Amino acid sequence: MSARNCFKVLGLICIVLPFTGCTNTQVSSIQVAPATQSLVVGQTVQYTATGTTGHGSHPSTSSNVTDQATWTSTTPAVATVSSSGLATAVGAGSTTITAALSGAITATATLTVTATGGGTTAGGALVSLAIIPSTQSVASPAQTSQFIAIGTTSSGATEDLTSQVTWGSSSAQVATITPGGLATAVSKGTCTITAIATSAGGTVVTGTASFTVIGGASEPLTALSITPSTQTVSASGQTGQFIALGTSGTTGLQEDVTSSSSLAWSSSITSVATISAAGVVTGVGAGSSNITALWTNPDASVVSATATVVVTATAAPEPLLSLTIIPTSITVGNLQGTGNFLAIGTYSTSPQVRDLTNSVTWVSSAPNVFPVSSDNGAANPGSPGGIVTAYGNGNAVIIAEATDPTTGSIQTATATFNCPLVLPPPPGSLSQTPGTCYPGSEGSALLSTVTVYNEGLNTTDWLVTAPSATGTPNVIHCGPGSNAAGFGGSVCVATYPIGTPIVLTAPKGAGLFGGWSSDCVPNPNPPSATGPNTCTLTPTTFDETVGAIFN
Repeated sequence: MSARNCFKVLGLICIVLPFTGCTNTQVSSIQVAPATQSLVVGQTVQYTATGTTGHGSHPSTSSNVTDQATWTSTTPAVATVSSSGLATAVGAGSTTITAALSGAITATATLTVTATGGGTTAGGALVSLAIIPSTQSVASPAQTSQFIAIGTTSSGATEDLTSQVTWGSSSAQVATITPGGLATAVSKGTCTITAIATSAGGTVVTGTASFTVIGGASEPLTALSITPSTQTVSASGQTGQFIALGTSGTTGLQEDVTSSSSLAWSSSITSVATISAAGVVTGVGAGSSNITALWTNPDASVVSATATVVVTATAAPEPLLSLTIIPTSITVGNLQGTGNFLAIGTYSTSPQVRDLTNSVTWVSSAPNVFPVSSDNGAANPGSPGGIVTAYGNGNAVIIAEATDPTTGSIQTATATFNCPLVLPPPPGSLSQTPGTCYPGSEGSALLSTVTVYNEGLNTTDWLVTAPSATGTPNVIHCGPGSNAAGFGGSVCVATYPIGTPIVLTAPKGAGLFGGWSSDCVPNPNPPSATGPNTCTLTPTTFDETVGAIFN
């Protein structure tokens, strides 16, 4: 055989018998992409594995081997990875994502996870959110104002979460706000700016601020109402509060316009009763007078409403001095979310501070969207009166009316309830879906707002303290006995996860501490005069109230 023919035969053998060593068809190496990636908790990333096959002296070829590889994460607490290479961020930290073929050929990538505004940061879990400034105003439409969201963690550390929270405006007719917290004035009026941070576990933390547009045209009102429609005061100078609610013809929303410069109050018989620009009526002489509220729109059109005040000749003992709603504002993040307002009355006779939540009449300015419950005479303090449920987005004025059984006079107080509309991210977005009030966002509340107040006689040195759910001390530090330390106040509020036991502590001392309300489990019972007195509360609803009795 000639040398030429020999080479032809060898070439044919190499083609027909590839396993004799002329070619290597096995994957010799793999690469993972992306090689480095950063996510926030809840986001995902799809990894791709590319295999390289060698052909001896011929150029190598590449193929997608993502579905053939075995995927693992060195730290599942930071991120998990599926069999198809889809990694999901779980907690803050760093992990290595590995793809392996036949256990021998591997490649890795680095994944770094940072916490979201509601997640766990280096300073601990987010427990509160504040908006700076808390109130802001601009002179006219088109002007802007920058809001900043500051989160506080369980360790007391603060963090700028402005770019991580979800921003919303209670009234787009008054102002809009960008994802970066920049508010733009649209028309004259006041709205609530809301920031929402959502953790990977679904816990929602919110903060609110007020934004006012001083000048410009405001939406005309088409209807006006006065609450209450009738009340009685004494001719000895006793006062009562009327509240005016205006209804917008464009949106149908109601707002409290009691003290607006566009509203004029008047009394038909000033020798019987007078009324201030803030709606406060004062009894002058026995008789009856019509109270009129007159609203002037920017186009000079007017709407009005009337109420009646009856003035008696008897002196007013005025045991009920004032009425307050706490908290002054509640914002929920989902349809069917609820919030519990408390009505606290101040009296001239002991006990001076009393929980009237189930004694007052509750009124909502938007009863079809945000109904509020009344349960006069219920035995359990703080529940279930004053509960508002969101069946739509927007806001409402919540009114409490307390009638003094001795004089028949009426005290009123107001608060706001908000359910801001924040649309969900588009399908396929890596962003988390925040708590929102769009259709389909129904969900149960995960946090309970606990309110502590003194319902006894001691007004000088009582004190109640409680840590946060994560152990931060003095989250509740309530009472006049703590004023010197920079804390104090007669009413204290803190937020806890529903179902988390809370231990509240009162100081020792005979004659200072009488006990806890029926909402709390006391230890010891009866209270001790020589050691600390505690109670354990386990919130089961959106809001709880604890009345500490001090003698």
